[in-house]
Amino acid sequence: MRRWKKPLHDVPLLRHFAGLDAGVDTMPDETTILHFRHLLERHRLSQQLFAAVNGLLTEQGLLLREGTTVDATLIAAPPSTKNRDGKRDPEMTQTKKGNQWHFGMKAHIGVDDQSGLVHTVAGTTAKASDMSQFTGLLHGEEERVSADRGYDYPQVHAHLQETLTEDWVALKSKPKQPLDGWTRGLNHAIAKLRAIGEHPFRILKRQFGYTKVRYRGLEKNTAQLFMLFALGNLYQVRRALLASGA
Repeated sequence: MRRWKKPLHDVPLLRHFAGLDAGVDTMPDETTILHFRHLLERHRLSQQLFAAVNGLLTEQGLLLREGTTVDATLIAAPPSTKNRDGKRDPEMTQTKKGNQWHFGMKAHIGVDDQSGLVHTVAGTTAKASDMSQFTGLLHGEEERVSADRGYDYPQVHAHLQETLTEDWVALKSKPKQPLDGWTRGLNHAIAKLRAIGEHPFRILKRQFGYTKVRYRGLEKNTAQLFMLFALGNLYQVRRALLASGA
């Protein structure tokens, strides 16, 4: 926990955000910060904070909810057994992507396809299929849904045909072969749509540096995902919120 305590001492912006005055307040020690994190986990407050942030964004007209893009990404976990238990985290699993094996968990998100803001988050072990979380990533009021070929299953098609009021599209990667102009234009449009679902992951991994889980156990790391995506949503619309006075 030292990496979280030190910035509270050294970075004025973080002290201001936490409501602490270095000249007056006693900075919380590692145990206090740990207990606070456990409080968030025990009462599922991370999920509630995520919902509260999205409620604000909806009130500001920034989260529209007409269409959803679903996507998932792998988050690595330490594969080492050099720890007190002499074991890897039993709640993390291994999966193969391409020709490479990955050990860790998977973050699944439902993204508003106009604003790029995340409205739904789920965390699973790495070996869980993307398709297994598909219906849970939809809020149920969509007029359209987009996804990559990891969700191209008959049951997904059937669900969308039953529930959507308008057309839907499952986005597929095209094989490497000579393409005509129409197909190139289609692929360009598909790439723009897919980028909407991938951008929140870029913020997570590049702006926030979250490329590996920080705790043992799926529930703890999923709780952190809710907080990170809430912050990621605020990061995306920070200029609009400042301009509106919200």
